[in-house]
Formats: sequence, C-alpha cells, structure tokens
Amino acid sequence: MAIPSRVMGTGNSSQSTEAICGKGAVGLVATGTTIADAFLLTNENNTFTTSSASTGVRLLPTEVGAQIVIRNDSGVSLTIYPYSVASTINASATSLALATAKTAIFFATSETTWVSITTA
Repeated sequence: MAIPSRVMGTGNSSQSTEAICGKGAVGLVATGTTIADAFLLTNENNTFTTSSASTGVRLLPTEVGAQIVIRNDSGVSLTIYPYSVASTINASATSLALATAKTAIFFATSETTWVSITTA
C-alpha cells in the first residue's frame, strides 16, 4: 500500500502522490434515493457523518484495479450504488446497504463489477 508521506519523500509531486495514493474526504452527506440522484463520490477514501434515511452514494466509474473506501458514521444506513446501471456490486446486486458504524472497501475486478468487503 502506498503511503503519501513516503511517496512524497521520494521526490514525487503532490499531484503524483494523489494519483498514486488517492484523496480523502470527511464530513460527507449522502443525498438522493436512486442511482440517478445519489451523492457522486469524487475521492477514493470517504467518511459520511450526516445523512437522512434512505439516502445514497454513487461509486466512481468502474475501472479494473480501482479501490474505494466508504466509512458510514451518519447514524443511518446508506445505500451504495455503482457508477452506472451497467455495473454491479458483488456480481449481481444493483446496490449495497452499508449500516452505520461500518466501513466498506470496494474493488473493481472488471469494467462492470465491484466486489466489497464490509467490516463486522
């Protein structure tokens, strides 16, 4: 796993470091109730701290090798959608429910499939 301070320490620029390690955001708020209007992620590492019931989050475009982390500290369950209806989560699902106080890591294993691991 690439660690930003070590990547920067080898002389890489901050832009290169973000491209290698990803960016993070905290204090996010989920929105929308469908894939069409759910909150669209722009970072690889994300923490949701406030959300209303039945709101959702849309993953980044599915690219082989992509990884996304979502932490849900919002107090309600979040619905996680793939970027488009052409993609699935865990081979067949069109969405994933992420309970509060849980973290999910998503791995793109193909151009249309996300696989997830959720904390206990």
